[in-house]
Amino acid sequence: MTMERINTDLCVIGAGSGGLSVAAGAVQMGARVVLLEGGKMGGDCLNYGCVPSKALIAAAKAAHGMTSGARYGVTPVEPQVDYAAAKDHVAGAIAAIEPHDSQERFEELGVRVIREYGRFISRTEVQAGEAVIKARRFVIATGSSPLVPPIPGLEEIPYYTNETIFDLRERPERLIVVGGGPIGMEMAQAHGRLGSRVTVIEGFKALGKDDPELAVTVLDRLRQEGIEIVEDALVEKVSGSRGNITIHTKDGSSYSGTHLLMAVGRKTNIEGLDLDRAGVAHDRAVNVDASLRTTNRRIYAIGDAAGGLQFTHVAGYHAGVIIRSMLFGLPAKVTDRHIPWATYTDPELAQVGLTEAQAREEHGDALEVVRFEFSGNDRAVAEGSTDGLVKVMIVKGRPVGASIVGSHAGELIQVWALAIANRLKIGAVAGMVAPYPTRGEANKRVAGAYFTPRLFENPTVKRIVRFVQRWIP
Repeated sequence: MTMERINTDLCVIGAGSGGLSVAAGAVQMGARVVLLEGGKMGGDCLNYGCVPSKALIAAAKAAHGMTSGARYGVTPVEPQVDYAAAKDHVAGAIAAIEPHDSQERFEELGVRVIREYGRFISRTEVQAGEAVIKARRFVIATGSSPLVPPIPGLEEIPYYTNETIFDLRERPERLIVVGGGPIGMEMAQAHGRLGSRVTVIEGFKALGKDDPELAVTVLDRLRQEGIEIVEDALVEKVSGSRGNITIHTKDGSSYSGTHLLMAVGRKTNIEGLDLDRAGVAHDRAVNVDASLRTTNRRIYAIGDAAGGLQFTHVAGYHAGVIIRSMLFGLPAKVTDRHIPWATYTDPELAQVGLTEAQAREEHGDALEVVRFEFSGNDRAVAEGSTDGLVKVMIVKGRPVGASIVGSHAGELIQVWALAIANRLKIGAVAGMVAPYPTRGEANKRVAGAYFTPRLFENPTVKRIVRFVQRWIP
């Protein structure tokens, strides 16, 4: 076998969201780029995560809408759900986006794409199939995969993860979801609305990374829709067979279903990279500094591979940071203080910056918390969807965190992500003019709530106004 030897400026390992962003940006700015991918182009987000899950959620929302029209004068009907056709919609969404992430597109941009997994063979070289790539810089963008813990009995039971659930063509009659994080709760509600009976088993608190005051709104809605949510229930073992699966928890309880979805977390994809040969320190993820450089200064790691927040938009953000460093030699560091996230249940749940508990611990008495209920938003009232709340944490006039639950929370959080990223004062949001009637007015109203006691409950302000009215013509 004759090895092809390639010299390049940049070698990107992994063609998920972050890797593709780096490769596209670098090659269009004049760098020579080699991109390695042994699996599917587009990575987890396109093929197993964000895109298919949101497509299935959309199908489930359409089904649910047929059952919930009574308050609008629309007679509810029982939807006839074709689960396989819903999965066809999922596949169609993936197919529509695939060309943007395809090998052909990136080759047209000038990227050398090699469809093999890469592994380091030295501090400056990676082998991928029959090619050895020597590069000035490397980027590890290998993402993450579902974490499946070693639960006794699980190895003998058929189960699904987010990488396989979208291939299922027959609707689960009784779905057990182990894991009450965003993936677990999104899939639980989607399947419940498509006609499955669903039980979620969570070892601690469901949606435990979000503000508990807001998370309870989501959990209450899911329970109202018939989803059983069991918290503080650590799984001890699994028994049964295909179509008849039982989860046993450490408190002696048991829960049975026909299908099992494991959604307990993620693990970084760094096995097989031979990082030690490259002098790259690692544990559960690649060790990086604030500029995303590893212990080998030629090598960067981004996205899930670098640990920290595991979101597609974080990988994209990381890509922009390292491009500034690699291509232009400019100092660039990452922070997660302005990174938002959203859980796409109905209602949605979104967060950026510090939660109330985190802000109180960090800022103490300097913290002010302002709130606005969706029940005071005219658009929410008109649409009959008033379950929601905007809560903003403010220190010395600047927002340091925002939590939102309600319809379109993932869209509404973006104003606060902008404010925190640019260190804007709360007055910038209060001074914004939002079209009426929109849910976006809720952001302006909550910002206005910060000034209410300062303007309307301040004796000094009242004295000044009286003086002006008396003496100024």
